[in-house]
Amino acid sequence: MTENRDLESAFDDFDGELPDSVDEAAVERMRAVATILDESVRIPGTEFKIGVDPLLGALPVAGDVISAGLSLYIVVESARLGVPFTTLLRMLANVAVDVAGGSVPYVGELFDAVWKANVRNFELAMEELTKPPERRGSDDFESRDVVEIDVE
Repeated sequence: MTENRDLESAFDDFDGELPDSVDEAAVERMRAVATILDESVRIPGTEFKIGVDPLLGALPVAGDVISAGLSLYIVVESARLGVPFTTLLRMLANVAVDVAGGSVPYVGELFDAVWKANVRNFELAMEELTKPPERRGSDDFESRDVVEIDVE
């Protein structure tokens, strides 16, 4: 019962409901990975949370590679669940920014602690998955209203 409550609380910020066709266990795994990597420990005396991502970044090269591999799990699982291609590209961009920023000596760990690419990617996936299937990907460029300017 607690597991269901945790899963439901993960969707508090989203307007839609998770369709029955979406694998809830996969969503829970994605949420767990995002939480462990980005928000597993609250810094005492603050509301700020960090995860193991900045700690992994302390290992030169290998830490960033391991972190990127774990981050890609969320992207791959999102693709399997039917998240649109353009959203997957945004998710990959978040991972790329995380790896690039995290690889900068000394300040990379601070960047990893603030950027939280995994939480961002989980939220992007949830925004898409809570939409009705016929509306998924509706924020893509092709489906936006376009303003036409008549030049004569």
